[in-house]
Amino acid sequence: MTDNTRPPLKKGVMQLVDEAMSEVVTLTVDEAAAKVNDPNVLFVDIRDSRELDREGQVPSAFNVNRGMLEFWVDPQSPYFKEPLGDDREKVLYCAGGWRSALAAKTLQDMGISNVSHIEGGFGAWKEAGKPVVDRERHGKK
Repeated sequence: MTDNTRPPLKKGVMQLVDEAMSEVVTLTVDEAAAKVNDPNVLFVDIRDSRELDREGQVPSAFNVNRGMLEFWVDPQSPYFKEPLGDDREKVLYCAGGWRSALAAKTLQDMGISNVSHIEGGFGAWKEAGKPVVDRERHGKK
């Protein structure tokens, strides 16, 4: 099938993002930054490792490649990661806020109610002059 004969998508990516944004809690950069040192909040960076190596991350953020999020958050999965299984609020972010909106919606669909994402993502975070640290590498758990 060539691109000219491909059937139209039922929903495009921007429609999915818009729907997710209407259903998840979106924090401004300032609202998110106020939570950085809160022990009851876990920042979850869903960007890939190349993005983290190149740009750094929010201090103390836990990195989960977007493709593994559902597996790492599910206690029944062989890939489960303990930091994602506790009752802390999860604040997700990506580069620009689209992937994190979709990811937050997915976590809500899985039954996690205390999840949000950062409006504008890490790009907005950096632009606002919020703290950035080099990528923290987490051991296998």
